[in-house]
This record gives sequence, C-alpha cells and structure tokens, in this order.
Amino acid sequence: MEETNDFLEPGMLVRHPDQPEWGVGQVQSNINGRITVNFREMGKVVIEGKTVKLEIASV
Repeated sequence: MEETNDFLEPGMLVRHPDQPEWGVGQVQSNINGRITVNFREMGKVVIEGKTVKLEIASV
C-alpha cells in the first residue's frame, strides 16, 4: 500500500494540517515513512507519515 506522503522529497515546502501555527516547513528527509520537516515557527520535527498527511504549501 502506498503511503500518502511517499511523494514528498527533500526541499519540498509543506504545512501540517493540524498545526497551522507552525507555518511552512521544508522537508529535510523522508525515510521509511518518517518525514523530517524544518518548520519556520517550530523548528525541526519528525512526523510519522502514516498518521499525518502533510499538505503542499503554496507560498
């Protein structure tokens, strides 16, 4: 089964749908469903891709 975040690659800009106050984040890595994102207002966060569907940011 394909994960919803499999297409995310380093450098892509995303938003966390449940944490809008974190702002836009840049994907650092996407390894085995664990996505590391550096958010402007929150810093570096590791997200389980199975539980959160990140949204592509339009800036």
